[in-house]
Amino acid sequence: MKISYRLVIIISVFITCLITANIIAVKVITLGPFTLPAAIFVFPISYIFGDVLTEVYGYRVARRVIWLGFLCNLLFVFFAWIGQILPSASFWGDQGSYENILGYTPRLLAASLGGYLVGEFINSFVLAKMKVLTAGRWLWSRTIGSTILGQGFDTAIFITIAFIGTSSSVPTMILHHWVAKVAIEAIFTPVTYLIVGWLKRKEGIDTYDDRTKYNPFTLYEKEQA
Repeated sequence: MKISYRLVIIISVFITCLITANIIAVKVITLGPFTLPAAIFVFPISYIFGDVLTEVYGYRVARRVIWLGFLCNLLFVFFAWIGQILPSASFWGDQGSYENILGYTPRLLAASLGGYLVGEFINSFVLAKMKVLTAGRWLWSRTIGSTILGQGFDTAIFITIAFIGTSSSVPTMILHHWVAKVAIEAIFTPVTYLIVGWLKRKEGIDTYDDRTKYNPFTLYEKEQA
């Protein structure tokens, strides 16, 4: 498939939102009765663009982009770690602040990357399968349904690995995060409709994964004629 500038933009926004969310997630905010990470408004956007990728370009493309996002996140974490271990200048006294924001513990890294991979692949798989089963109708059911499952697994994996044994409110945290992410997806459904419709018209494609191999590790599957 020819790579258009539109696809490049979608991929860039997807990965930017992913990395941004992992940085600002260290700040915890309170909105009414909910205690949430500051990334609550950013990470769902990556799911929305993940939906757009699968809906327009298909699971094959989304699969490669998910792995690309994973590798880009690893690259960021690696260089952030390099910056952390390099000796500080004598006049620079913010090493502790740097480590608090950009210092990933092995536990937090495993929680973040594990939740991302499982959640994104479930989200893309469910959306692609539902598109085939519904013959392309009811886009809202696919975007929200795939997010309910994808974000559910993502949130459960991340919070369980990151906080189990350190907090007694893990189930409540999972519920709050999951509800907030799904609600944001639902609110942005009209925007998703606009982006998907515009891309399908401009790109002249509407991919159905009726003969796709859904193995997440199959990166170079040939497209069927």
